[in-house]
Formats: sequence, structure tokens, C-alpha cells
Amino acid sequence: MLKKNPPKPPRQTTTNKQPPNARMTAIKIINRILKDGAYSNLVLNEMLPEAGLSDLDRRFVTELVYGTVKTLGTLDWILEHFVSRPLASLEPETRNILRLGVYQIYFLDRVPVSAAVNESVNLAKHFGHPGIVKFVNAVLRSSVRQKATLDWPEQAKAPLQHLALTAYHPEWLLRRWEQEFGLADTEKLCAFDNAPAPLTLRANTLVTTREELLEKLTADGFTAQASTWSPDGIVCTKIPSLKALFNKYYNGFYIQDESSMLAGRVLNPKPGSTVIDMCSAPGGKTTHMAVLMENRGQVRACDIYPHKLDLIKANAARLGLKNVYTFLQDGTQVRETWVGKADYVLVDAPCSGLGVLNRRAEARWTRTEADLAAFPPLQLQILETAVQYAKPAGQILYSTCTLEPAENHGLVARFLAAHPDWHLAGFKHPLTGETVTELQLLPQRDGVDGFYLALLARTAPAVETTKATDTAASETAGAAE
Repeated sequence: MLKKNPPKPPRQTTTNKQPPNARMTAIKIINRILKDGAYSNLVLNEMLPEAGLSDLDRRFVTELVYGTVKTLGTLDWILEHFVSRPLASLEPETRNILRLGVYQIYFLDRVPVSAAVNESVNLAKHFGHPGIVKFVNAVLRSSVRQKATLDWPEQAKAPLQHLALTAYHPEWLLRRWEQEFGLADTEKLCAFDNAPAPLTLRANTLVTTREELLEKLTADGFTAQASTWSPDGIVCTKIPSLKALFNKYYNGFYIQDESSMLAGRVLNPKPGSTVIDMCSAPGGKTTHMAVLMENRGQVRACDIYPHKLDLIKANAARLGLKNVYTFLQDGTQVRETWVGKADYVLVDAPCSGLGVLNRRAEARWTRTEADLAAFPPLQLQILETAVQYAKPAGQILYSTCTLEPAENHGLVARFLAAHPDWHLAGFKHPLTGETVTELQLLPQRDGVDGFYLALLARTAPAVETTKATDTAASETAGAAE
């Protein structure tokens, strides 16, 4: 039965000297993302409800934040034409005010240039001294005067640099993708990353069905359809209100990407079994497996951060799950009491995340090519722990949300080479139903987030012939002679 969001105590009101300001909210969120390393979607969800803004201003803030973060490389390229010193030498707050200002000037036609400049100057007054205020004013006014004459690289002469600046991806990443997929598919991949990501819901089948939830959402004004990738998924392209969604269908759904929903179905843990989720937060795959287990057995959800375990607990409680248990546990460290105890182990490994850049725009700029080398050793180490947890007949699902071969097929090949007693078990392709041993989803081809899955199982030892069988075979051979 669907539950409505339980009532909350009334909010304590306070009197502000100044009305809430959309651009001030936006720059605070951008600073959290680019200065402190916060995830854009999480910090927006955290700070927007507390900002006291109108619905119109909330949408404007969202546009400013996502737009500035997405086009960051291009904004910096523009600013380098008007700032005489390295951008890295500027205070982070000043640098981000300039980026926000240039984004409005170059990418938001409906925002008057004078408003973009003046409001940026006001932000500079809040965060900096008078010298910074003059500096921000001068840089932005120069960018306005020279907007029409800025010398952009030509596509024919510098195709990757041109694509990097017009499709908002770092050039080093485009170079890798061009080598892997070709230029045409690289352009399609960038287009996918830049398109708005739909809201995807996983029906909580403990309390409803996908069909029932979809019918009710449609009646409430949502534009939604059943996912073709997951039997539990609903894809929403228009939502009247996210708040109303949680209020009316409180425990009936979980927000989860379509690709991510595949993990639970591929591993397919049986009711009453024991599952260890090595890298669980925020709990999407954990709660999916717990639902598939019909609230029976155990899903041991692990993470190295207590606050992320709290998030898993909250998500499990909202969905009415009683079989999720959280543990502060490093995936690279073996917990001896778990050795040989798991029917199923999920290794949704830490990865470069290059398959979900449409949802994590900041990762385009925070991730570097040098970072990529750090992931395979960590992933392999976690897999080595998972092997010890699995029962003799247990299975391990290895998954990532990246497109990097070294973290996907290459990593699994390394694991199998070191463990000849394990093999790729195979599973049904979610669309075709054919048996596959690995699945690499590509956004430009499949229309969903980039994701990789491989199901691993121990190879059953060859059955030894018994002494009696050997004797009978010998006697038969003798009789034939």
C-alpha cells in the first residue's frame, strides 16, 4: 500500500533583511561544487528547498548551476582572453563569479547583458574587496565588447578543440573516445551528455506494481512511460512537482537510472539468501535487491563513510525494507566472519564515471586523464575481497558506470587470468533475451547511461570417476578382448 510522506513539524520562520536572491544562491551552490567537490544534483537538492525562492527563481538557479558547470571548459577558454594572469591564481569565489557572469552573457540570450554584469558585480561585493569588484566589472565588460569578434577554433583545422569548446567536454577525453568509437560516435556521445536527463523511477514492487504506479502518475499529469530496459522502471520526461511525487507516492518508488536498475535483475538474489553489497551508497542497487528478495534474507550494505550509511538506512526505511543491514566496511579489507558466507556479492566498483556525465556534469572537469590509472588496481582489490566472501556456489556481479575498457572488460579479463577457477556465468540481455557474458551499454548507441555488467561464478570441478566405474570399464575392455 502506497504511503504518503509523514507530516513534518512546521518550519520556524525567520525575517531576512534582504529578499532571497537567485544568483546568490547559484554562486553558493557553484562554489560548493567546484571549490568543495560536492555533487551538483545532491547540493542542489540540499540547498534549493532552503533558499526561499519562487518556482521561477528555482528553475533559474538550476539553469545557472547546471549550465555553468557543464560549459566550464568553454567559459575558462573565453575568460583566458580577458584575464591577463592564470585563472588558477584567482580566488575560487572570484573565478566562479566570472564563470557565472560569462555563462549568462554568452549562453543565456534572455538575460540582459547589463543584468549579468551588474549582478556579478554585486556578488563580487559580497565575496571580495573593492579591487575584486573593479576587476570583475572590467573583465565582464571586456567579454561583452569582444563577444562578436572572439576567434573560435575552426572545425576543419582543429576538430577536437572545436568539439571540446562547442560540446563542452575536455579535449583529452574526446581524444580517447575518438580512438575508441570514432569521431561521429564521439559527437553523439557528447550530445547525449548535454541533453537533459529524464527522471527515472523504480517501482517498489513490495507495495505496488509498475503498471499501477505508471497509471497513477499519468493521471496526475506526469508524462511517463515504462522503461524498455528494466521491468521495474518508469521514465518521466515531465513532472509537475518533485515534492508532490514524494508526498503522494512516498514509499512507492526509488529514483534510479535505467542502467543501474539492471544490476539487481542480473544478480537476481533469491528470497532468504545472503547478499553482500561491497560499495553500496546511496543504496539504489541495495534496496532493489532487498525488494527482489521479498524482504527476506540479508543484504549487507557496506560503505566507508558513516553519513552515506545513514542515507542507505533512510532509503531502506522509506521503502519499508527490513532485510537491509549497514556496515562501516572498506571493500579492500576482508571481514573474516564473512568469508565463505555470501550467496551473492555485488561489486559496483568505484570508477571514473565516464558513462554518466549527463547526470554528473562536474565530473567532466574534476576528472583528469591521469586519474584513470588509479581505478583498476582498486577495482581488482575489491574483487579479490569479494572472492573470499562468496560461497562455493556463490556468484559475483561486477559493474561500473564507465566506458573505459581497462575498468570493464580488461579488468574482468585480468581477474579471470588470476582466478582460473572462475568464469563468466552469462545472463539474459535485457532487450533481446539472448545470453551474453558481458554487457557494455553505450549512451550514443543504447540511449541510456553508460554501464558495464559481468556475472562471475566458480567453475564446477570436473567429476572424478569412481574406483568402481574404473573397474567396470576395465572389465568391459577385458571382455571385449
